[in-house]
Amino acid sequence: MSDWTRIKYLVIDVDGTMTDAGIFYDEHGNELKKFCTKDAAGFFAAHSAGIQIMVLTGRECAATTRRMTEMKVDYLVQNCKDKVTYLTKFMEERHIVREELGYLGDDLNDLPAMGLCSFVGCPEDACAEVKARADYVSTVKGGYGAVRDIIEHMLRDRGEWEKVTAEIFGIGV
Repeated sequence: MSDWTRIKYLVIDVDGTMTDAGIFYDEHGNELKKFCTKDAAGFFAAHSAGIQIMVLTGRECAATTRRMTEMKVDYLVQNCKDKVTYLTKFMEERHIVREELGYLGDDLNDLPAMGLCSFVGCPEDACAEVKARADYVSTVKGGYGAVRDIIEHMLRDRGEWEKVTAEIFGIGV
């Protein structure tokens, strides 16, 4: 059992983590993405456990804005080309220490930012370098509920999963 009880912020990548990394364009040039509804339970559980969620992505997309608004994320940062610089400044401004930050990502561009965090999770189909860095590798691929699985794993490890799911969904797990 690891000590991830101090995690207060989860930084989550979009493409390849919340999606299957595919990008669709319609006839008007709009970018479309498919999000897995299963991830919502993870978002709600994290919030119920007092964890704030930052979605941090290198791309900008209206579909991401819409879905993350529905998910009530605390921070949505798109078109971020230097995640380390952004997160370092974010941490300094809010006096956040490494032990309070977790990161969910899947590819090489996430690796430097993962180094700022005490917990790293990734989907099953993440690149080898991210898998080697991760504290938890989901058995679920990106875009198919991996975010929910990673958050569930972390909250179970903290002993909070049953409590937050009972609060949110009125179930006795």
